[in-house]
Amino acid sequence: MLSLSGKVALVTGGSRGIGFSTAKIFSENGAQVVITSKDSSRLNNSASSLVNTVGIAADIRNEEDVKRVVDETIKKFGRLDILVNNAGIFPKIKQLHEIDESEWQEVLDVNLTGQFRFTKAAIPYLQKTSGSIINISSDAGLKAYQGFNADAYSASKAALIILTKCWALEYAKDKVRVNCICPGVVDTDMTKPFLKTDDDRRFMDNEHPIGRIGRPEEIAKAVLYFASDDSLWTTGAVLAVDGGESIK
Repeated sequence: MLSLSGKVALVTGGSRGIGFSTAKIFSENGAQVVITSKDSSRLNNSASSLVNTVGIAADIRNEEDVKRVVDETIKKFGRLDILVNNAGIFPKIKQLHEIDESEWQEVLDVNLTGQFRFTKAAIPYLQKTSGSIINISSDAGLKAYQGFNADAYSASKAALIILTKCWALEYAKDKVRVNCICPGVVDTDMTKPFLKTDDDRRFMDNEHPIGRIGRPEEIAKAVLYFASDDSLWTTGAVLAVDGGESIK
């Protein structure tokens, strides 16, 4: 078992999917956990279903909200050891010439600038604890997919990969580790619109060499490793957890 006893973790987008599974495995392994989401009702339900977990509603697009989440975490627990930049959105599938600039900006604001906001707010406290940052990117940040999405999603996820390496290098002197996980298609609310029929499911399963899409808890287990002291000599790593999709 990878222990997080005594550690305090902040998970963005923690009310469902990969974020919720991450909060769950963190709490089961001894961490005090803060989860965020802009949907306060779902957030409260999710937090109350887990031990050692509190929810703080916030909009990742709002800098003051982000600062408030970090400030309240420190006020309640006195420290911060782990930041999981998980929150994100998936745009409607369109070609480049069909995208409105507002759609492009929204994806970048949530998937990339939002991660910047939380990292900037959290880093002074992570420097004090030699903490760990785990960015949740995507296999769409590792390779191109024709007709996959409106390019903004892939651009945001690819940028998060290089930011992982930049931040890892910048804060290595403080023993702050920054690593990145790139999931393939995972069975979450975000992917449900693409899995409406049995044929949809079979197609998506077959897109992954291992023969199926992923489960949120499988990504959470990888996050747990990067959050734990078992990865103290690992920083700047980019781990594909995607059933082999990115090696095709």
